Amino acid sequence: MKRHLFAATAVLGLTLAAQPAVLAQSEDALSRAIAADYDAHLEALYQHFHAHPELSHQEVETAARLAGELRALGFEVTEQVGGTGIVAVMENGEGPTLMMRADMDGLPVREQTGLSYASTDTGVDHRGVENPTMHACAHDTHMTALVGAARQLVERTDDWSGTLVLIGQPAEELGEGAIAMIEDGLFERFPTPDFNISFHTFSAIPTGTITYVPGYAMANVDSVDIYVRGRGGHGAYPHTTKDPIYLASMIVVGLQSLISRELSPLEPGVVTVGAFNAGAKHNIISDEAHLQLTVRSYSDETRNHLLTGIQRIANAQAEAYGLTEAEYPRIEIEETYTPALYNNPDLASRAVGALRARFGNEAVVETDPVMGGEDFSQYHRTEHDIPTFMFWVGGTTQARLDEYTANGQVPPSNHSPFFAPDDPEGTITQAAEAMTSVALDILAPAEGE
Repeated sequence: MKRHLFAATAVLGLTLAAQPAVLAQSEDALSRAIAADYDAHLEALYQHFHAHPELSHQEVETAARLAGELRALGFEVTEQVGGTGIVAVMENGEGPTLMMRADMDGLPVREQTGLSYASTDTGVDHRGVENPTMHACAHDTHMTALVGAARQLVERTDDWSGTLVLIGQPAEELGEGAIAMIEDGLFERFPTPDFNISFHTFSAIPTGTITYVPGYAMANVDSVDIYVRGRGGHGAYPHTTKDPIYLASMIVVGLQSLISRELSPLEPGVVTVGAFNAGAKHNIISDEAHLQLTVRSYSDETRNHLLTGIQRIANAQAEAYGLTEAEYPRIEIEETYTPALYNNPDLASRAVGALRARFGNEAVVETDPVMGGEDFSQYHRTEHDIPTFMFWVGGTTQARLDEYTANGQVPPSNHSPFFAPDDPEGTITQAAEAMTSVALDILAPAEGE
């Protein structure tokens, strides 16, 4: 998942010890059917996806396999939507339209899990660099669980009425796939959803536990470059120069006031300088420094305040240092950004009700929002204003989490070369059951039908 590496379960506000070690699933027809389907079909599918990841915008074989799985179930499948995205539609009478999304891309990471089906594939990334590839962010579980849910819903068409729109989304790791599908007519060429749902596997949640956040759940994510100009010269004669390293340092310090003194203490925001590059030799004062920032917020108002504040502070520091207006820093804000993920409270309440009815109250836990980003947020920021809900599914067994805690460690995070669900069956079957349960609730036939 792009740019939201949850470092530990404490970040989520979830106390592991308070959660059940293993989900006590009811032995009803749905859970039995999904467990049997995992043995017969889903396990091999998951291992295939895991062993053959493809990088963002290159998910050709992955999309073809996912499209084939859904087409075989009777969905009308369209490929190459927004590049390599797929859209699968099944109409089943009158009722709402529900979109369920799985992201498909892997990461440029060399896998070190030691799994028998570990990836040994490589790919050329968006910068033209060849890298080992890995499903280090569990998108393989997302696709497999989506197929698992689809297989159950096809078997239960008497239990729901409406339209299912299942999508395989490319390029989530770059934050570009959702908007690419939207701009390629996702909501015009295909049935416009009344609701959108998705899930994400997360390593620091115990298998058998689902977490969720109503309202703002994840942040706006902006990338900002500041090119600080100066007047270079000899390091022995600094008075004849305008040192961009000094000026950039003052800008870095000044930016801290945006959070500490301009935002309400109750309003979240992050301005992090992730890279500071300048100069080439001990005794030369360069003529430029380059700062690279990540900026996080929830509301559009806070986002605008932070972005305009960066420009204001950079210019003010340059003026105070005696630069002319023509020499002020150049600010570049990436046009494509990941907007904040907002879980519609009404949809969240309904979905959580369905999840708790199936898994029990203790297994479905409300937690705190985080400052990571996720481009699933794009689907509700259109003229259609479609209610959206994403939840998180555990990816590490409680026993393994206890081992990490006993050793003073944290589990490998998503994006780590060591991360894969250590109980993929538990993760995938719960996710498939959860998606199926929410879909059956939302698409439940009206009384009398």
